Amino acid sequence: MPSTHTCLLYHLVFATKNREPLLSQDWRDRLHEYLGGIVRGLGGVPQGVGGVADHVHLLVGLKATHCLSDFMRDLKKDSSKWVADTAHEPGFHWQEGYAAFTVSASAKQAVRDYIARQEEHHHHKTFREELIEFLQKSGVEYDERYLD
Repeated sequence: MPSTHTCLLYHLVFATKNREPLLSQDWRDRLHEYLGGIVRGLGGVPQGVGGVADHVHLLVGLKATHCLSDFMRDLKKDSSKWVADTAHEPGFHWQEGYAAFTVSASAKQAVRDYIARQEEHHHHKTFREELIEFLQKSGVEYDERYLD
């Protein structure tokens, strides 16, 4: 085969430092747009961005040449700077670490819909409960001490 063909979709989740509810509704949509712009700038394809006051979800398409940890480092670094400078939250940082789950092409729309309904979803479930559910469904081992 003379070329490489991939469909690498990732559902990415990360929280504000100490899970502080700092992502104000006043500018949260602009942050989501900015996150999508960072994804594009890093050579990825944003498929969905959403979240609530203490965390965000992204569905992104990446190339085979992307290194996920480098991608996440740059995404979080650039968006932290935007929140600090543009949203006037000096000293803003994302919590260390992230969750990343691969998504099949057939599940793409369901994940997009899930991300779009974050406000509604979190009336019934905490971020911690949500994260544990994702980790368990994906068969990811975790230490509960590092979930807060």
